[in-house]
Amino acid sequence: MAVTVKFVETLDEVKGIKVLHDQNLKENLTPEQQAAQGFVTFKYTLEFLTAIQKVYPSVIAVDEGCVVGYALVVIPEIKHLHPLINDFVDQLADFSYAGRPLNELSFCLVGQLCVAQSHTGQGLVQRMYNAYRDEHSARYDYLITDVDEKNPRSLRAHEKSGFQVIGTVKHQESSWTLVLWDWKNS
Repeated sequence: MAVTVKFVETLDEVKGIKVLHDQNLKENLTPEQQAAQGFVTFKYTLEFLTAIQKVYPSVIAVDEGCVVGYALVVIPEIKHLHPLINDFVDQLADFSYAGRPLNELSFCLVGQLCVAQSHTGQGLVQRMYNAYRDEHSARYDYLITDVDEKNPRSLRAHEKSGFQVIGTVKHQESSWTLVLWDWKNS
């Protein structure tokens, strides 16, 4: 059966995101696994994941009823739900794109992107981001996220999907590459 890319509809799908999230948390992987398959860094609770679905459902990839990929949809107006997202959104005021401060642009955010190791290399990142764009580009001109600088695999996947590097932000003790996908000009 083919992998389906869709938007979250049920609590079981949110729980599937949480399972995949926990399996791929940096702290749960060896350095070798991190280098080979990438990782996610921000730690999210089931309550947070459930809350953000009420604003805009996240994009998921499902294979035989199992969530094998996700792209969390986050907007600046809900930054208060997570301290790291709050910090990230606040830092955007320090950057610009096309001569305009980012915090003045019409954008949404990727709260996190993950694909199960068993499903990497199948084009799911591009398919999920295309679904994201198709759903949200009428409301927003840009999609913004950041990638842990220790995760070059993720940065390559983002650049392949159309994102461009526009700066570096700091979270806790780490540096992150700030990337933007210009939906108006793609």
